Amino acid sequence: MAFQSISETDQSLARPTVFAITCTAPVEYGPRLGVLSVRRRNQIETPSYLALSSRGAVPHVSQDTMRSHTDIKGIYTALEDFIERAGHDVPPVFQMPTSYESPLRRFIALQQNTLLVLGPRRIPALPCPVANTFYSMSIVTSVGFGTLESADYVAAVQKLRPDIVLGMSDVVEHKPGVKRIEKMGDRTQAWLKNLMEGMLDPDDGTSGTAVFAPILPIEKEQQSYYLDALQDDFYGCISGLTLHDAGSIESVPTTLRQLPTLCTADLGSPHKLLDAISYGIDLFTIPFVGQATDAGIALAFSFPSQGPTSGSKPLPLGLDMWLASHATDISPLWKGCDCFTCSNHHRAYLQHLLSAKEMLGWVLLQIHNHHVIDAFFEGVRQAIRENRFKEAQRTFGETYEADLPAKSGQGPRVRGYQYKSEGKGERRKNPTAYRSFDNTQEKLAEARMPSPDIDAHDLEQLGFAEILE
Repeated sequence: MAFQSISETDQSLARPTVFAITCTAPVEYGPRLGVLSVRRRNQIETPSYLALSSRGAVPHVSQDTMRSHTDIKGIYTALEDFIERAGHDVPPVFQMPTSYESPLRRFIALQQNTLLVLGPRRIPALPCPVANTFYSMSIVTSVGFGTLESADYVAAVQKLRPDIVLGMSDVVEHKPGVKRIEKMGDRTQAWLKNLMEGMLDPDDGTSGTAVFAPILPIEKEQQSYYLDALQDDFYGCISGLTLHDAGSIESVPTTLRQLPTLCTADLGSPHKLLDAISYGIDLFTIPFVGQATDAGIALAFSFPSQGPTSGSKPLPLGLDMWLASHATDISPLWKGCDCFTCSNHHRAYLQHLLSAKEMLGWVLLQIHNHHVIDAFFEGVRQAIRENRFKEAQRTFGETYEADLPAKSGQGPRVRGYQYKSEGKGERRKNPTAYRSFDNTQEKLAEARMPSPDIDAHDLEQLGFAEILE
């Protein structure tokens, strides 16, 4: 069907989500409170976050563990996680019966009240060697690089029916040139138009899925034509906005400022997160939470903070649980934390689990770290509500170090689609799985083969055995 503006379509098909701003700062770009409501899902008080998932599950945490021991209200999942065999076989997720309300939700066994957000790429996305085109974007699957056609993305949304879908956006890792900037707006607008046509299709459309339109990480004037289209052609059809850079909030037209904004930028610390909140951004994906878990770091910060004591050094934002000093420490991971991990286990146990490469260690860390970030956002909302956010942000900056602790231990094995290759000669990301035990291999190589009538003492001398008393 030809795309029509919202004035020409059924208003009931627009905005399956409801977003209400409950408190705003007296300035144009300042922190604000809101409530995001989706039918049959958890209400999300904003500012808040979406947990990042891998193939539909928060890393290290099963769906029943997430339900029982975390307060995660929404997750983000990427389509490129599920299309590793696209073009050859039909991926399993697309074989789910369409009778389910959301085949994707059923496929990943996500509980009914958790918000499900689908986007084309993982966050943070790995760069691809092949450039985007007017009809497709480059992606990284578990079996190598590929392309995602705009039409295929629309068909996937129609089939999988998430609660919220993020529009495809033409962004690049490096600073784009003048010609590239012109293409970015045109391609993103064309992709969004295709998506909206598919959403409103009378036969295959999915009116229950909300669309978040991207705002490009370029100057407002450089995407003015695209921004005008958002206001004139897509206004009322889109339910929110996606920001690839926190500073892009200044490019959002005034008429669209009442929509919820989701920032997918890789904000590497809670300080940068607070800066983005101060601009009035509502939702975030936070890669550093999972990155800290993989590194064996227990987050240890709160907002508002108590403030630094006179002459003291800034506090670390996390505790490295690989350190040998934790081996005999039976205190909680973080004093005062009431999460499942800190209520039932201690540092010595976590240090043992990590040293033994037990998966449970990262499970318990993930539970703790998400509890810390939940409490962080609750404190942020309370500070905004009491009109003391700016003061609390300043105190937080004085209390804690600027960056998270550096990784000192070997985390879980990484996959090729989880990191950017540095090229020829780069160091192995995973250690060698098997190696010789002490010098046994050398002993065996030098030893002569024993004869059939050899006794135990001779075997011991040759290095083939050891006599136990």
